[in-house]
Amino acid sequence: MLGLYTHSEHFELVHHRVLTQAAVMFKEALSCFLYLSGLLQQAIDPCIYPELLPVKTVDRQQYLGKWYFKAAVSHTEADIQQFRALDNSWFTMEETANDTLQLTGHMRIGDACIKQTWTYHLQPERDDLELEGRPQRRNLLWSGKWANCPDCIVFQEVEPPLNETGTVDSLHRHMLYARHSDVKDELVTAFLKNAVCHNMQASVRPPQEKEFCA
Repeated sequence: MLGLYTHSEHFELVHHRVLTQAAVMFKEALSCFLYLSGLLQQAIDPCIYPELLPVKTVDRQQYLGKWYFKAAVSHTEADIQQFRALDNSWFTMEETANDTLQLTGHMRIGDACIKQTWTYHLQPERDDLELEGRPQRRNLLWSGKWANCPDCIVFQEVEPPLNETGTVDSLHRHMLYARHSDVKDELVTAFLKNAVCHNMQASVRPPQEKEFCA
């Protein structure tokens, strides 16, 4: 009985070691598989996707105040053509009433300063902002992830096709805004590169060669 017991004990020990080694090998194989899967996913879809900031749930207070316009991108040149005349611009976002935001822009075009105001409303059934006078336009807020910039936001404007049979949006552009006028160039470059990855080849950056308007 002693010999049989010893042999059984030895068998259990060997069996345990085999299972342990198998578990280690499985974990290593799984880790390798996940790593390769990640590389494959990046190769198939290397684009970075921004994080949507639903206006119904996001803390709006942290997005009030001053913002500097840094770049605009789109699938078509026509959607961003109006920004090419700008030397620089900055904006203030204020909450003027419950579920109402007012955006005031100070834009430098040549030697002239232009001031313009837009009013946005928050609707309970929408996750975007409704621009007063243009209810068909979607106005979405995204995090600064596209630019690797925590102090930035991306503002997207989308309008549907001009007719029911159309398949292309009549307006579709993204604008990058930063809390500071002197945001690092590499952050804006990252935004532009990620936009290209999403087939938005048209882009514009204000030169900021003149003083900002008061």
